[in-house]
Amino acid sequence: MPGARSASKPCGPLRCWRSATASFSWRTARWWCRVVERLAADARAYVLLARMWIRVSMSYRTSFVILTVGQFLISGLDFVAILVMFTNIDALGGFSLSEIAFLYGGSTLCLGLADLILGNIERLGRRIRLGTLDAMMVRPVSVYVQMCADEFALRRLGRITQGGLVFAWSVHALDIDWTAARLAMVPYLLVFGTAIFLAIFTMGAAVQFWTADSSELANAFTYGGSTLAQFPMTIYPTEAIKALTFAVPITFVNWYPSLFILDRQDPLGLPGAVQFGGPVVAALLAVLAAAVWRTGVRHYRSTGS
Repeated sequence: MPGARSASKPCGPLRCWRSATASFSWRTARWWCRVVERLAADARAYVLLARMWIRVSMSYRTSFVILTVGQFLISGLDFVAILVMFTNIDALGGFSLSEIAFLYGGSTLCLGLADLILGNIERLGRRIRLGTLDAMMVRPVSVYVQMCADEFALRRLGRITQGGLVFAWSVHALDIDWTAARLAMVPYLLVFGTAIFLAIFTMGAAVQFWTADSSELANAFTYGGSTLAQFPMTIYPTEAIKALTFAVPITFVNWYPSLFILDRQDPLGLPGAVQFGGPVVAALLAVLAAAVWRTGVRHYRSTGS
């Protein structure tokens, strides 16, 4: 009967809309599958390249140990300076030694992890000048993965170890009630703080597609930003805090998560929800970094050497 047929099988605009929706969902699912497969392939390539460089460094174990210990000691000098400073003062910007150690350890750990993962990407300008980037462009692995894993330096564990020890001591020394929310904020700080530095490293390197030599400018935002984040924002002018929040969002690395953990007030008076803005900031920076990198790759022209 016509009525039964109409009830069991929609026709007209409704049927077309359902068909279009199903087609769109299928295309979206296929797109995401391709994205996941590409990311998995890049991750496997990165691990293989990194393992190769680790084997190379392990063939010179004495040199590896010396360089790793050297990184540990050099990185530790910054905290030694803080300890010396606290022999004459009880607080800095209203923060105690253990609280500043928490800021210092968090910032150092996030930078150290990002530096370990893709620190050598800052050598992009040198490869462009020497013309060796051309060889990477024709290999069946993305240039980004190759640059990140290029000469993977396991010796950078020295900085990570030093920052981790200070961070662990500060967690033990802090006189606060470690609720479940505060405990959960610790890995939150490390994951998204590292992600923010990864994005800044990438953007700083991508600029070298146009300038060919601006690694020091990038270092001002990565290593320089980490140094600023090692201290409470209350010691800086309000304009500087705003710049580190809205222009180069270093404050989302460790400052805002630390305000929640330490139960401190934001000197800018921003809503409490800002303390949980790390994932949003990291995602926005990642999208921006990816766009800048892709634009730089398309802009690149071989030196011909």
